[in-house]
Amino acid sequence: MPTRNPIERLADARHEFGEHGGVNMSVEASTTFTVMEPGTMPELFQGRKSAPQGCYLYGRHFNPTVYQLGRQLAAIEGTEAAYCAASGMAAISAAILQLCRSGDHIVASNTIYGGTYALLHDFLPAKANIHTTFVDVTDLEAVIAAVSNRTKVIYAESIANPTLRVADIPALAEIARAANAQLVIDNTFSPLLLSPASLGADVVVHSMTKFINGASDIIAGAICGSMEFVQGLMDLHTGPLMILGPTMDPTIASKISLRIPHLALRVSEHAKRAQIFAERLEAIGVSVVYPGLPAHPDHELLRRHRCAEYGFGGILTLDLGSEEKANQLMDLLQNKYGFGFMAVSLGYFDTLMSCPSSSTSSEMSDDDLSSAGIGQGLVRLSVGYTGTIEQRWGQLESALRSMGVTEVPGAP
Repeated sequence: MPTRNPIERLADARHEFGEHGGVNMSVEASTTFTVMEPGTMPELFQGRKSAPQGCYLYGRHFNPTVYQLGRQLAAIEGTEAAYCAASGMAAISAAILQLCRSGDHIVASNTIYGGTYALLHDFLPAKANIHTTFVDVTDLEAVIAAVSNRTKVIYAESIANPTLRVADIPALAEIARAANAQLVIDNTFSPLLLSPASLGADVVVHSMTKFINGASDIIAGAICGSMEFVQGLMDLHTGPLMILGPTMDPTIASKISLRIPHLALRVSEHAKRAQIFAERLEAIGVSVVYPGLPAHPDHELLRRHRCAEYGFGGILTLDLGSEEKANQLMDLLQNKYGFGFMAVSLGYFDTLMSCPSSSTSSEMSDDDLSSAGIGQGLVRLSVGYTGTIEQRWGQLESALRSMGVTEVPGAP
């Protein structure tokens, strides 16, 4: 049976009404919750009752509004359950800490977001005696060779930040199962486009700050997995989301929930424009990387695994050869042509531009950057959807031409 479109799953799951019959779910602002009988309180603290049974204890544990947002994320990802946290890094950290103990080992992609790299490379070894071996996850033999009898997690991004290499999730899942480890996939770059759980991932994490939220005004994260796993995250004694307290505010959950219904429209338009720009850039001889181009090394892999109506993602990269040239291009695009903004993050309605080697991947050493294929002149473009396609293309092409990157006189 074909994998269902994530939006179909979401539509089936959307049947909650507000407290007074409103079409939107209510915002539950209470930090603590009344019990009707005194015997219920001990049952809550002993874990014999929980949020899925309609009993709430304390806002750091489960909140009804945050819980309902989690149900929407679970529907999108096709998992049994999900719960939301205050940031993407909170989600990633909690997932790793739930799966690993002191002395355990992780095999991770050597091309991941800089904050995640710092967590795995620096923080966890120093604070928790959890160590990570970084490998090129597109080299499956290297992944197998890195696995040891202490390996509990294989970690990768579905589409890598910022190189845009695509993880072979089914193959990584097979390796993880053989090692009795869990496969954790960060799907931040490809919501709707890829459904890692249906491809074999055990846990899916998101920075909802990015595409899912879409307006660069909210920090948020989500963890999707089995019901047992999510309830473990909220365990009163050892659950990292409960004990460490990276709680999502219910008003934030409500705001994100109201944006999820148009996520499909936004993701499709991001991808449509990125595809057009990538094809035109390739045609005029610019060094562009985009998974939607047949020349991309993982184009066929992504084509097989994706939900086709959401394209190949909303992010592309250009290699200008040096940080100086990268900065020159971004300066022109923002300050002369009005093409977009020099800023980290992605998934915004305007185009965001950054040079990862000196920003979002700056936690990595020069050797690690080189090993990961992150050049000093790499520019990451999170393609927005404001303005017309021809207006934005004219700005991009003019900036490149003014730098001598291409001598082609106009857009194809």
